[in-house]
Amino acid sequence: MEWLQDQGDFNYGTDGYDAEGNEEHKSSREGSETMPYIDESPTMSPQLSARSQDSVDGVSPTPTEVLLPGGESESDKGLLMRKLVLSGVLASEEIYINQLEALLLPMKPLKATASTSQPVLTLQQINDIFYKIEDIYQMHKDFYDKLCPIVLQFDNKTTVGHLFQKLASQLGVYKAFVDNYKFALETAEKCSQCNVQFFKISEDLKVKGPKDSKEQPQSVTMEALLYKPIDRVTRSTLVLHDLLKHTPTDHPDYPLLQDALRISQNFLSSINEDIDPRRTAVTTPKGEPRQLVKDGFLVELSENSRKLRHLFLFTDLLLCAKLKKTTVGKHQQYDCKWYIPLADLVFPSPEESEPIPQLHATPDHEIEEMKAKISVLKSEIQKERKSNKGSSRTIERLKKKMFEYESWLLLYSPTIPFRIHNKNGKSYFFLLSSDYERSEWREAIQKLQKKDLQALALSPFELQVLTASCFKLRTVHNVPIISHKDDDESPGLYGFLHVIVKSAKGFSHSSNLYCTLEVDSFGYFVSKAKTRVFRDTTEPEWNEEFEIELEGSQCLRILCYEKCYDKSKLNKDNNEIVDKIMGKGQIQLDPQVVQSKNWHDDVIEMNGIKVEFSMKFSSRDMSLKRTPSKKQTGVFGVKISVVTKRERSKVPYIVRQCIEEVEKRGIEEVGIYRISGVATDIQALKASFDANSKDILMMLSDMDINAIAGTLKLYFRELPEPLLTDRLYLAFMEGIALSDPAAKENCMMHLLRSLPDPNLMTFLFLLQHLKRVAEKEPINKMSLHNLATVFGPTLLRPSEVESKGHMNLASDIWSHDVMAQVQVLLYYLQHPPISFSELKRSTLYYSTDV
Repeated sequence: MEWLQDQGDFNYGTDGYDAEGNEEHKSSREGSETMPYIDESPTMSPQLSARSQDSVDGVSPTPTEVLLPGGESESDKGLLMRKLVLSGVLASEEIYINQLEALLLPMKPLKATASTSQPVLTLQQINDIFYKIEDIYQMHKDFYDKLCPIVLQFDNKTTVGHLFQKLASQLGVYKAFVDNYKFALETAEKCSQCNVQFFKISEDLKVKGPKDSKEQPQSVTMEALLYKPIDRVTRSTLVLHDLLKHTPTDHPDYPLLQDALRISQNFLSSINEDIDPRRTAVTTPKGEPRQLVKDGFLVELSENSRKLRHLFLFTDLLLCAKLKKTTVGKHQQYDCKWYIPLADLVFPSPEESEPIPQLHATPDHEIEEMKAKISVLKSEIQKERKSNKGSSRTIERLKKKMFEYESWLLLYSPTIPFRIHNKNGKSYFFLLSSDYERSEWREAIQKLQKKDLQALALSPFELQVLTASCFKLRTVHNVPIISHKDDDESPGLYGFLHVIVKSAKGFSHSSNLYCTLEVDSFGYFVSKAKTRVFRDTTEPEWNEEFEIELEGSQCLRILCYEKCYDKSKLNKDNNEIVDKIMGKGQIQLDPQVVQSKNWHDDVIEMNGIKVEFSMKFSSRDMSLKRTPSKKQTGVFGVKISVVTKRERSKVPYIVRQCIEEVEKRGIEEVGIYRISGVATDIQALKASFDANSKDILMMLSDMDINAIAGTLKLYFRELPEPLLTDRLYLAFMEGIALSDPAAKENCMMHLLRSLPDPNLMTFLFLLQHLKRVAEKEPINKMSLHNLATVFGPTLLRPSEVESKGHMNLASDIWSHDVMAQVQVLLYYLQHPPISFSELKRSTLYYSTDV
């Protein structure tokens, strides 16, 4: 169990450009010197992942009514949502009580032996380990016994607020438990080491399953059970927020629930004052260039953690620095971490490189969640500025928070390895977000190395003087994050950029050539598309069209590579063959040019090579608009029920064939479903499926796998109604917003049962496929969260979408709705296998973590 389980809290690092705060903050409880941070915020809901295999949490089956979001009144809907929340409360309370019972079970026999000649533990040790557990158990048992009969007879007049108010008023017992928690763990550990009998007891406590279930008691450690009250104490605010959301303000429960929430929040705040506080954000320098050639911010991997460094390339050496901490009123200064004379600097070849120490990559869902938070803050800042009397203090507070989030993203998003080596010493390892930037640094260093460089060694005084000059010499003043931009600077483009990569000329010899496209997003560049390899030519003609999503983008980069098929050139850092960059170039995305309806032709020149391309921009709403087909003979734009009835199938033929082909030869393709397929290939497949062509299987076997993946996405995008239906859309949004896992489980399973059979069968078929794709994440780099980001809006976005403002607004990309659509699909992807037959049973079984 992790210290910060379900808290959704990020650690930004505190030490200038250093991420050393990371090392202080270990997530496992073993050996930790700090207590967990308990977050009382309503937005901090438990993670959506399904119960782990070693979890002891299960839930009693609870009879429920069929959910019909399209037809009932608001009061009926509110009543049903309250019943779902309260059913979840009962289920999780039962689990929690069973866990406390299991913890208390050995206490009485241990006390009985304490007064004998051969005690297992002393009475004092028993009291220290089980401190306040009996009191916590009794208060939750009383709460459960009183709530259970009320929920069984629940209607609009039923009141439960007094029970939650009483429970909140008793939370003080948790304060004593939390204060003693660390000591209880230490005592239990020492006793386990000294007494074999107690060790066996503490490693095998039996937690019984919910009543009326056939689950066998599960074995759990005492350490895990002692953590349950710490985890449980956050549940009070989550449930209360859910109940208040669905309780009318004129209901007798409303003021009582408000009071319970106030008491709970105050209690959690008081506990947090005694607990290790949240870390502050990475700080950033402000200011200006022996002769400085290039400088910039890079993420260094040092001692298995990421450190944000400022790299300075001088005419004869490379210096890596970080900004020192300074007191108010003093000038900022750099601290030199290391330097390498260019005469001694080498780039090790892939075969010469030693593999880097294992790096724990930041989960994709944390990166995407941080992007979502940044976009929400941008939207709030824009709204504050537009209001008549926007508070400058409020704007500054929002900007400060956005700066923290962007700094975190800058530190944890880069993944492209860049290694340099001092031939007289050690290697240094950086992570970059863009191959373009890696190439720029390499080329700048190699250009200087062509001069007659002499070996050098700086004296401590010389190094001090050079490092001190860095602050004034630097050309890159700030880390590349949006919160540093002036208010009148362009916010960039939000929407879709359509790019046709046509051809290239100027190569000196025949090669196997391809291009990649990068755009900036959230302050750093991301690779978005890749052409096919044009073999053995000096004049490749790709003529491939791509649709690239823009997230505040201002620049398009094109890199041209020579494909390497020599397996001896394998890079040990990322297990990928290193291809040679033949040329690179970039172009600013001028809104006035790209937003016209016509294609704009352009050329990028790079090292004597000219790449021709065309581009045009479309807003997000226009690109994602659902347009029903006027003819009912094809499959695109036709209702899924019509297609399955015509085909006499449970799942449309196009879905089955595309998934079969992807699983046959594309499941290990890097970026499958994320990398754009060639638009002309996708349109050809669409026409063939619409015409029910006899050649479709032959086409599928010959077609690029990204085009097949793109065809499947296009099919779901062009359904006249989303796969998860317009009727249930608002219910999905409400269900995923529930904070209590049991209530959420109850609601989300109900919603699946409410889908028409063809929609449900197709969704479950796709769900299992996406899970199989994610199983290959180490190879294809597609996590469950990546897949949810790609498919969530496609499967849920309503057919009627009203424009929410100008396309340049950040909220157009990461609106609250889009974030929720991703979370809905992610919930089902992380859920244990769901079968059609089980869903259709009259009684719903659901599970949760407590």
